[in-house]
Amino acid sequence: MSASGLPFDDIRELIAAMPGPDMAAANAVRARDKDLTKPAGSLGRMEEIAEWLAAWQGKAKPTVDRPLVCVFAGNHGVVAQGVSAFPQAVTRQMLENFAAGGAAINQICAAFDLGFKVFDLALDLPTGDFTQGDALDERACVATMAFGMEALVGGTDLLCLGEMGIGNTTSAAAIYAALYGGDAALWCGRGTGVDDDGLKRKIAAVEAGLALHASHLKDPLEVLRRLGGREIAAICGAIIAARSQRIPVILDGYVVTAAAAILHALDPSSIDHCLAGHLSAEGAHAQVLAHLGKQPLLALDMRLGEGTGAALAASLVKAAAAIHSGMATFAQAGVAGKG
Repeated sequence: MSASGLPFDDIRELIAAMPGPDMAAANAVRARDKDLTKPAGSLGRMEEIAEWLAAWQGKAKPTVDRPLVCVFAGNHGVVAQGVSAFPQAVTRQMLENFAAGGAAINQICAAFDLGFKVFDLALDLPTGDFTQGDALDERACVATMAFGMEALVGGTDLLCLGEMGIGNTTSAAAIYAALYGGDAALWCGRGTGVDDDGLKRKIAAVEAGLALHASHLKDPLEVLRRLGGREIAAICGAIIAARSQRIPVILDGYVVTAAAAILHALDPSSIDHCLAGHLSAEGAHAQVLAHLGKQPLLALDMRLGEGTGAALAASLVKAAAAIHSGMATFAQAGVAGKG
C-alpha cells in the first residue's frame, strides 16, 4: 500500500516506475538490418517491428518463442439498459466454448502456435450499472487490476490481450467519450449487432453515465472504475505487468484499446510497449488509435473481440522476429552488397 493508503496511488506509483525501452538492443537490430540480404527498408514495417521487439524485450536478437493470448471475461450491469443483442449468460457460455476449443480464437491460436489462457472475472457478479452508480469501487477496481498483473505466465515473450463480456462495448464507448469528449453517438457502434432501437438505448446509456459521473471524470482511473468493467481493469493491470517484465504487448480491438487509453491518459509513454493488432470495425476505433498514436498492423473489418485481431497480428510479429534473427548477412551469404 502506498504512503497515502489510497489504492489508486499504488497504480500511479507502478506506472511511474515502469522501465523504458532498451535503445542499445534496438540500435543493434538497426545495425544488423543494414547487413541483411535485402535492400535497406525493403521489408517496411516488419523491420520496425523487429526494432520494437528488441527495445522492449531488451534483446539484440528478438525472439517470439512463447507467445500468449490472454482473454479476460467480465459481465456488466449496464446490460440492464438493453444495450446488447445477447443476454449476459452468453459470456459464460462463450467461456465454455473457449474451453472446448470451439471459438474463432482457438483456431487462430492453433494455426500460429500461440498459448491461450482465459480468466473468469466474477461473471456471476456483474459490475454496477453505470447509469445508476459506479461500476466498481476503488478497492475492487485496483484488486481487479492486480489480478490482471498476476495473470502472466512465466517465460511469456509476447502478450496478446483479448476480452469477452456482453455489454462491454458500451463501457468502452463511455470511457472514450469521457476521455476524448464528443457526442456519445460518435463512440457507440453496433457491438453484438444491436438494431436501431438497441443502438439508441446504448447511446442513451452512455449519455446517462457521463451525466451522472461528470464531476469525477478528470481522473482517468475514476473513468475506469465508474464507467469500465472488470475485464478492462484487468487488462490495464496486464499491460502494466508486461511492461515491468519487459514483455511486448499486442492490443486487440475496441474494448482492449479502452484499457490502453486509460493508461495513455495517465502517462502517454505507458503504452509504448504496445502495438495495435488491428483496426476494429466497431465504433470509432480509428479515432481512438489516432489519439494513442498507434498504426494498426491489420485492417480486416473484424469486430469479434476474443483477442482475434491481436492473435492474427502475432503471426506478423513472430515473422518479423524470425526474419531478422534468421536471415543471412551479405557476408554470410556471399552476396555482393550495394556498391
